[in-house]
Amino acid sequence: MRAVVLNGPNDFAPTEIDKPVIGDGDLLLEMKKAAICGTDMRILNGTKTKGVRYPSVIGHEMCGVITEVGKNVEGFKVGEKVAIANVIPCGSCPACLAGRENACMNRKAIGYEFNGGFEEYILVPEIAIASGNVIKLPEDVSFTAGALIEPLACCIRGLKNAGTGFNDTVLIVGAGPIGLMHMQLSKIAGAKQVIVSEPNEMRRQVALELGADKVVDPTKEDLPKIIADATNGMGADVIVMAIGVPALVNSTLKLAKKGGTVNLFAGFAGTGECTIEVNTIHYNELTVNGSTAYKRSDYLEAADMVMTKKINLDKIATHTFKIDEFQEAYEMCKSGQGLKVIIEP
Repeated sequence: MRAVVLNGPNDFAPTEIDKPVIGDGDLLLEMKKAAICGTDMRILNGTKTKGVRYPSVIGHEMCGVITEVGKNVEGFKVGEKVAIANVIPCGSCPACLAGRENACMNRKAIGYEFNGGFEEYILVPEIAIASGNVIKLPEDVSFTAGALIEPLACCIRGLKNAGTGFNDTVLIVGAGPIGLMHMQLSKIAGAKQVIVSEPNEMRRQVALELGADKVVDPTKEDLPKIIADATNGMGADVIVMAIGVPALVNSTLKLAKKGGTVNLFAGFAGTGECTIEVNTIHYNELTVNGSTAYKRSDYLEAADMVMTKKINLDKIATHTFKIDEFQEAYEMCKSGQGLKVIIEP
């Protein structure tokens, strides 16, 4: 079968490998759609190496059809459409016991410890099935939307950490796929107005089509003035940084109201080190937090939103490539000309 094999930083290519052989407690999934994540891009170019195996097949946003069922597996059958929550918490470490399974200290994940979505057939291990990480989908949910349940679950975790709620003014920094999900979730959560800051014109237009109240080109417009005018000089209640640019953190903090919250959602390259004026946080009593992965409850909520058509994920996917066109897909992601890039067999 064909798969994109990662041999090291900047060393990956479509390759012929053996089709997985499942055990009695496993499932075999025929991949239909797998999406490239920003984290995948950092793994591919070598700016993220922690927890990465070489050689391996990465890709953790996936949806497909069950083609084989281990003889000891109950509740699943061949032909069912499923999405996979790739993060498998241990359930017993201090983080899990404290209710933070998304930050599990001993977690395993498909796309890391187990081969992931950029291959024709994916072995879903027994541990994932036992943890409830395989979610059945109805026929009217597209394979693309099914694959994007995973990043949506991450955004739901971020939304909860940010505390976005009724009548808030929310600023989303960055209108990539993640920023567009955060924008829609903020509206669903009851935000009064959602402002999106994004230099890319195409992405600003998609943000408007998906419900943003205002879009701003920060390279040509005065973002601080726009936020001040929109909030009677108070500042944004909630800010979500959906782009991992350390140099933007300090200026972004200054756009929050006194007592506001800034969620540093995006993964930042390297250590993410930046310089901030801590008095902005101190005197304005800001809450600054982060967000990592998702809880299984977040994933189930994301799946439910997709199945009940409460959010539009299909519009976020702009380009689709075959496994053997993976280099083109990688270059498309690097270019920023699209939004979510999808891989299919």
